[in-house]
Amino acid sequence: MILRFFALSIFSIGTLANAATVSGTVTDKTTGKPAVGDIVVLVDVQAGMGEVAHAVTDANGHYSLKEPGNSPYLVRVTHQGAGYFVAAPQGGAPADIPVYDVAAKVQGVSIEADVLEVESDNGQLKVTERYFVHNNSAPPVTQWSAHSFAVVLPADAVVNGVGAQRPTGLPTSVKLDPDGPKGHFSFNFPIQPDEGEKETLFQLSYDIPYTSGKYTFKPELLMPADNLAVILPKGMTFAAGAGTNFKSVPEDPSVQTFVTKNPGPGKPIGFTISGNGSIPREQQGAAPGQQPAGMGGQDTGSGTSDTATPGTQPGGGIGTPIGTPDPLSKYKWWIMGGLALLLAAGAAFLLRKPAGVPGAAPAPSFDAGAAPFPAFNSPAAKNTALLNVLKEELFSLESEKISGAITPEDYASVKAALETVLKRALKRI
Repeated sequence: MILRFFALSIFSIGTLANAATVSGTVTDKTTGKPAVGDIVVLVDVQAGMGEVAHAVTDANGHYSLKEPGNSPYLVRVTHQGAGYFVAAPQGGAPADIPVYDVAAKVQGVSIEADVLEVESDNGQLKVTERYFVHNNSAPPVTQWSAHSFAVVLPADAVVNGVGAQRPTGLPTSVKLDPDGPKGHFSFNFPIQPDEGEKETLFQLSYDIPYTSGKYTFKPELLMPADNLAVILPKGMTFAAGAGTNFKSVPEDPSVQTFVTKNPGPGKPIGFTISGNGSIPREQQGAAPGQQPAGMGGQDTGSGTSDTATPGTQPGGGIGTPIGTPDPLSKYKWWIMGGLALLLAAGAAFLLRKPAGVPGAAPAPSFDAGAAPFPAFNSPAAKNTALLNVLKEELFSLESEKISGAITPEDYASVKAALETVLKRALKRI
């Protein structure tokens, strides 16, 4: 018995010596004080986002978590009901997490742009719509509720993909809830304060019957917006509705772009499209700096769209209307980047709950029209999916650096976190 106790003690000491600790401080950026009493969870990416360790922040906002293995981990803190994530660092680096107080409605939240990509396919219009949403609240407060962001879609639209992305972080699939009359929906997703030039992004893909070869859109925005842009293939015809002032932004030869300024509640917005065409993708995946053939948005059958590699898109050369700044220049990288690809691969890997994983967090609900994500039947498949997601995110990050859309400090921080998870994933491929 003594020998067994001794052997068990040696084994336990060795296990503890190899166990890594993740610690850091949670700061409430609304008040500028430590966040006290917030629940912090260590999430195992390879176990369907299962929760493997828990802690509560102390009087100084500090927490400490033990990593049970060498899997890629995320640290999630919940503050006033809203969740915030960071990648668990290696080498003892602190995992400090900023959080914000929460309110159902926040002053300073507005739409910077509503961007619609429209193309036809076998009697259907395929639409990818992206909302770029600012939160410039002061002091900074997160807008979050069951109806954080409300949208209105055409009444005959069939939604097949829904996603969102925080100012910092990977895109994720989310739930879209019916909210009132037909075509009215809302996102239960936090709108965090902007991080530098980064805002919150919402994305929808949906189909509309198009048997007549002509369709009139009547967009309805429920909050003020700076721009509404429509992107079409060259084979389709665009006609602005009465009382709507759209301007053509005709620099890229492979697509048509039309922009109207300052749309919003109560303002008439309308346009009619006719004809057929697809946004070209011949040069999809080309290196940054090459002239693009078109932009992404092809339906993958997984409820999201497949977009071109960052920097290889018409957004790399959208022109400047006379006398005004380019209304799409700030977020053209988002429009053409690998966002939709990440929504498909990243959400499938990060949010799917594998069968038989105890304690794994449940996968989020999807709308009835969404196609299910494919199952990953082996650890190798999961690691391969994660590796692909990380490669795409690293490439997107480099594109942001080239375009100047990210500060050197943010670039270094994000790249270090991504490379840490990438290295750990490579060990398991």
